[in-house]
Amino acid sequence: MVLHSPWPFSTDLVLGFYQGRSPCVGEPLSKREHSPSHALESYRVKYRLFKSALGQTQANPKEMCTSQPHINIPEMIRKKREKQALTKEEIHYFVKGVTEGSIQDSQIGAMLMAIRLQGMTREEAVNLTQEMKVSGAILQWPKEWSGLVVDKHSTGGVGDKVSLILAPALAACGCKVPMISGRGLGHTGGTLDKLESIPGFNIKKHPEEMKTILSEVGCCIVGQTAELVPADKKLYAIRDVTSTVDSLPLIAASIISKKAVESLHGLILDVKFGEGALFKEINGARELAHYLVDIGNRLGIQTLAALSRMDNPIGRCVGNSLEVLESIECLKGNGPKDLEELVTCLGSHLLHLCGKAESVEVGEKAIKDVLKNRSALDKFQAMLVAQGVTAGLAKDLCQGKEVLKRAEKQEELKAEAEGVVQAIHSLPLAKVVHELGAGRNHPEESINWSVGIELLKTVGNKINKGDSWIRVHFEDNSLSEGQKISLQKSLVVGEKVEDVPLVTEIIGAQGQKKHKCAV
Repeated sequence: MVLHSPWPFSTDLVLGFYQGRSPCVGEPLSKREHSPSHALESYRVKYRLFKSALGQTQANPKEMCTSQPHINIPEMIRKKREKQALTKEEIHYFVKGVTEGSIQDSQIGAMLMAIRLQGMTREEAVNLTQEMKVSGAILQWPKEWSGLVVDKHSTGGVGDKVSLILAPALAACGCKVPMISGRGLGHTGGTLDKLESIPGFNIKKHPEEMKTILSEVGCCIVGQTAELVPADKKLYAIRDVTSTVDSLPLIAASIISKKAVESLHGLILDVKFGEGALFKEINGARELAHYLVDIGNRLGIQTLAALSRMDNPIGRCVGNSLEVLESIECLKGNGPKDLEELVTCLGSHLLHLCGKAESVEVGEKAIKDVLKNRSALDKFQAMLVAQGVTAGLAKDLCQGKEVLKRAEKQEELKAEAEGVVQAIHSLPLAKVVHELGAGRNHPEESINWSVGIELLKTVGNKINKGDSWIRVHFEDNSLSEGQKISLQKSLVVGEKVEDVPLVTEIIGAQGQKKHKCAV
């Protein structure tokens, strides 16, 4: 049954007075309006607006809602709930309201859930990404850097320290890399957490400081500031508590908007699949990769995606300071084969994308050369100094001296069978390292930079019963018997191991192709 009001004003307006809403449907009263000191004035404004609706007086335009009268948040939620597409204008006002705080969290959550359940057209997703991009400041670079500004993003993995190596390697090849990274959450480690295990390293840099570092060094790795993509920070916080994190258009908008504010020429996305990844099967990762590549290119960024396996840890170390040390070895040309292959694969495609290499093969050689001749290591050392590390400590660290704090205790576990290592399941390892203190459950939680694990045997190695295969770094008596059992179960030993590629496909604007990277 539909009730029709006999009054010449909106019933929503009247209900809003009783439900703590402002006269524009869907917009909450501010905390200031709810405070006792402003209760009377708030009532007076409402009363005048109420009388205006009755035609008894004229409302002050300044007291009316500043939103366009035809933009109605509940109506937008209803449209998306009914699987109707939102217009560019509607998305603009939604993101603006999120950024300015004029839309209730409950309404934002309802919209996100509607998007999660009903999806978005590609045009909607592009518009959402663009509006999120322009919700804050956009980084600008000198004209002479045109075509040289590149970056990479990973969907997260276990032992993924690629950024620490790739950024200085690309800088050594003549690129500019303004890498804005994140912290770890859950079982995946964060690039910023790894770098903050180095005493003095400062992840907080303003745009002008970033420009100076890029001019002098060629790369920087920093955290997201309040000025950049503020809409994403708000939306992600609500996605996290409303079970809408896994929405494809919301994932894509979050990732690409944060990269788009860097004013990039080229971007490569490392989209992982497997046990330790967000997507367990390749089909889901492939769908996301195509989605990201399409939106990135539509926003004017030459974008590629690499599909890579995340069943085994990348490299030999998992844990913040341990991964820094392993990265330095890779920057010296002594890194694990899988880690070096992944860095080379991603870097070579970016060099080709920005014209620094006439082919991917030439790009591969360039990346390998800067790792072997240690010019990439020099860039890493210079970046450390530019971001707050003392020159002496940066030099000692890059020369292999022990300057990072070590965990109090170490314990090696022995193999319980002999044969060939077929797999080392990444997820159990990541969970144990997280429990030892290397990870966090909420963004503000502190972590232990020193704990972690080292793999003494990796996939393809021969192993005998009783051989040490893993070394655990921990504090006090934090390594439990249950954790030891979990680690032992992660080791799979058999007669032989199948040789499978680490990077299976490269996806670009023209579609996908197989890639030759095999580890």
